[in-house]
Amino acid sequence: QEFFGLTLRVTHDVLIPRPETEHLVEAALARIPAGHPARILDVGTGSGAIAIALAVARPRAILTAVDQSPAAITLARENSAAHHVENRIRFLQSDLLNALPGEHFDLIVSNPPYVPSSEPLEPQVLNFEPHQALFAGESGLDIYRRLIPQAAQALVPGGWLLLEIGHGQQKSLASLLSEWKNLSFVPDLQGISRVA
Repeated sequence: QEFFGLTLRVTHDVLIPRPETEHLVEAALARIPAGHPARILDVGTGSGAIAIALAVARPRAILTAVDQSPAAITLARENSAAHHVENRIRFLQSDLLNALPGEHFDLIVSNPPYVPSSEPLEPQVLNFEPHQALFAGESGLDIYRRLIPQAAQALVPGGWLLLEIGHGQQKSLASLLSEWKNLSFVPDLQGISRVA
């Protein structure tokens, strides 16, 4: 699968990277000066697409990528080696930030599961992609509710949290992020808010 100019191997264990997620990478790059050794965390890395794209584009960045799926971590490691950034990304099996107590980052980025459990999906998505990487409770907000407070503890002062969000979730995310500063949303090419 092509993603941000990179070719990545995908399996049934991970989400297939989507073009919409490239907006998340662009938003992250806009907040990382080119020569800065920024500490970046990718939560729910899956195939490694986001972490690898950031590592390639920002050679001085120091990356950590976590996923609760051991199979996803193995695949992400393989993809990072294919793009020669395996020595700059630390991959860890973790439920969100649970394996990173006391660690701090300049930027946390995530494309978490955000599909409401009742939402009908195309068969090619439902039958071939892992449900734990798609669905997040009745409202689709379960992972955000857990991740946002953890990220608040793990970011340095002035750090950034960037989240991919689903169609129609801007209002809910604005509420969940109401105590955060500089909240803004990035639209995709259809004008739908895609990144918080």
